[in-house]
Amino acid sequence: MSRSQDVVAALLGRGLTIATAESLTAGLLAAALADVPGASGTLVGGVVAYRNDVKERLLGVDPDRLARHGAVDPMVAAQMAEGARRATGADIGVATTGVAGPEPHQGRAVGTVYLGFAGLGGDTAEELHLAGDRAAIRRGTVDAVLAGVLRRLGDVPEGRPEGRPEGRPEGGPA
Repeated sequence: MSRSQDVVAALLGRGLTIATAESLTAGLLAAALADVPGASGTLVGGVVAYRNDVKERLLGVDPDRLARHGAVDPMVAAQMAEGARRATGADIGVATTGVAGPEPHQGRAVGTVYLGFAGLGGDTAEELHLAGDRAAIRRGTVDAVLAGVLRRLGDVPEGRPEGRPEGRPEGGPA
């Protein structure tokens, strides 16, 4: 079973939903989840926020933070994840931002990546330093987010949350 299949199965088994906010990965994460049969029972939606104005308008990222620290920042990643969760009503929000290269960006080295997680105990960010070309860094980022979701779900018991209809998340397809 692939890691994305593991994530979808774990989310479905717990009756939880997920939304993505992607800068660096530009939709690869949502696509990895959507490739799994049954993902419509857990994947609520996603936002590709490559530009800072989209991060601000759609995800509610603090414009002062972006101006001071740039988009490749742990707090920006956490705010993006929370923005995705809030905008879609998902239980969990995840986000990616970083430098895929080929050149450093705003003082950050190629391969510097921040992952954001919202829900499941609060908003957090993780820093990664990945090697390779653009494609390898983006693929590695997707894999790291999926692994992070699985780690966080490890403490969540299986079963559906109170008030959710059996067999589908709130607002999911019938």
